[in-house]
Amino acid sequence: MLSDRKKIESILRERFIDGNMVLLLHRGPETFETIFKYLERASDIICLEFYIYRNDETGERLAEILRRKASEGVDVYVLYDHFGSFGTPRAFWKGLARAGIKVRASHPFTWKAPGTYLRRDHKKLIIIDGEVAFTGGLNIANEYSGFHLLHHPIKLKGRKLYAWRDTGVLLKGPAAMVLFDYFRKAWRLWTGEEIIFRKDPPFYPDGFPVIPIFASSARGRRRMRKLLYWSIENSQTGIHLTTAYFTPSLRMLSTLRKAVARGVRVRLLLPGRSDVPAAHYAARASFTKLLRHGIEIYTYSGTILHSKSYLFDSVWSMVGSANLDFQSLRKNDEGNVGILDERFGKEMLSIFERDIEMSERIELDEWLRRPFCEKIKERFFATFRKRL
Repeated sequence: MLSDRKKIESILRERFIDGNMVLLLHRGPETFETIFKYLERASDIICLEFYIYRNDETGERLAEILRRKASEGVDVYVLYDHFGSFGTPRAFWKGLARAGIKVRASHPFTWKAPGTYLRRDHKKLIIIDGEVAFTGGLNIANEYSGFHLLHHPIKLKGRKLYAWRDTGVLLKGPAAMVLFDYFRKAWRLWTGEEIIFRKDPPFYPDGFPVIPIFASSARGRRRMRKLLYWSIENSQTGIHLTTAYFTPSLRMLSTLRKAVARGVRVRLLLPGRSDVPAAHYAARASFTKLLRHGIEIYTYSGTILHSKSYLFDSVWSMVGSANLDFQSLRKNDEGNVGILDERFGKEMLSIFERDIEMSERIELDEWLRRPFCEKIKERFFATFRKRL
């Protein structure tokens, strides 16, 4: 049963943390305004860990808040992935450091082990005063906040779309300190420095049980994969998977096929267009098998879909940075949270249904008639699925 807390805990070697308020964020501009609002209230410590941090208007606005909080005596830490933030100039990071912000890069390039450079810290994590935490799929850049579309939004089916479609969660309560411990470990790994901070966050009696699903090692990624497969194998009614990048293994295809065979409705929501065309075509190489197995495939229209959220039987949810691709499940450092609650599951399902309204369903007969050149692209890029 998916409601088996002890089984989930045994797979992850982690414990559920009760008593958390959870705010589901799925609109780019509102997500960033919420994050900025809580950052403005910080009084003790701010920790940021992101794959991409650009020095565009969104990044500069965040930097302004961080510099101001540092001047007020708040301890501010920024950990960015060297590969993901490669285009951000050194002058930007030095400016933050001069303002009293502690800045470090994770996975920096080294000639001693150049092959490890493509192993990325893909996490997106914010900790505020040990009481509030954010994690999800979005990075610090205009395309996630919608800044570049404020005056020219995309219109689709009567709705205005301002940013890439992404998902995150804002947590308030005891889970925030647990996620802070994950940041503290990462900071110690890349700097050798210890962060001394401890706080007892408030406990919310009507809150949600949350479990961290963080993977920064081969063992952690193996546990994350095991949990994902267990969740699919134990679903009884519905599986709703939303992911930006999808290159399924043979095991994933088989597990989804078996779920449909036992009567589970499996729906997969993918981007209609992608910021990584190679990954887009590699994903589509598996569509024929999926459709023949009875999996429903929808492609999101309008803006780019960048969300990573997974819902099982409307009671067990996962939200975070991990895609259903080789890099996330086998190579990257990833950060997600699991929420075991029917109330939250219903909210997740409602958002999924709204996304389906903004999507196009792929039908097998029509799919088989796609242009031959498209099939060639799919086969070609599928050969590189372990490098995308």
